[in-house]
Amino acid sequence: MRSRVSELFSQSRSAAGSRRIMFMMREDGIEIGRFKVRKLMNEMKLVSKQPGSDAYKKATVERPDIPNVLDREFTVTSPNEVWCGDITYVWVQGRWHYVAAVIDLFARRVVGWAFSSKPDADLVIKALEMAYEQRGRPQNVLFHSDQGSQYGSRIFRQRLWRYRFTQSMSRRGNCYDNAPMERLFRSLKTEWIPTVGYMSASLAQQDIGRFLMQRYNWQRPHQFNSGLAPAVAEERLNAVSGIS
Repeated sequence: MRSRVSELFSQSRSAAGSRRIMFMMREDGIEIGRFKVRKLMNEMKLVSKQPGSDAYKKATVERPDIPNVLDREFTVTSPNEVWCGDITYVWVQGRWHYVAAVIDLFARRVVGWAFSSKPDADLVIKALEMAYEQRGRPQNVLFHSDQGSQYGSRIFRQRLWRYRFTQSMSRRGNCYDNAPMERLFRSLKTEWIPTVGYMSASLAQQDIGRFLMQRYNWQRPHQFNSGLAPAVAEERLNAVSGIS
């Protein structure tokens, strides 16, 4: 049991906490509790890299023409009902590069992403296009983001209109209004991206894509899904509900 805890901790790049290791061991058929895992980690001096919670100031200012329609209603009843998007930055070859991602709130699955040296509207459009095509070109999706200029740009809003999507934006400066995206990027940065960044853009794109579309979607336990990875949870929930 000690060796399995150590192995899972190593596989997560020293970022797995006791709760996540407990979920992964239960997936292996090993019945164990969180406190037992924590005890074993303490005995082996395994310390998670996961950061603590941050304190943020409250903000209440909505954008008049794009209100906060979602209003933190992060639990939805079906796929392609609500998508969330955001941008983060990574250090690559001595300069900042940018990652845009889109998740489906139904099971927190990453459905689209894009990588670029520029944080412009084209970046978020590429992530949206990927999601739109991979999810079978759905309509009547609520797309939520923060008040970033890329999401408020004319070209992005036109794309949402073309797809027949409704747009929602967080209140200014309030990260809790887009908490699922904050959690995704926090996991990416604390669990996966090397602390010194990447040596090349091609390596960064390949490695980040592996995390988002493979590890995060199919392997990494997610607390929202009771320990199931997002894609696995979505498939099971779809099978139970009869959603195709």
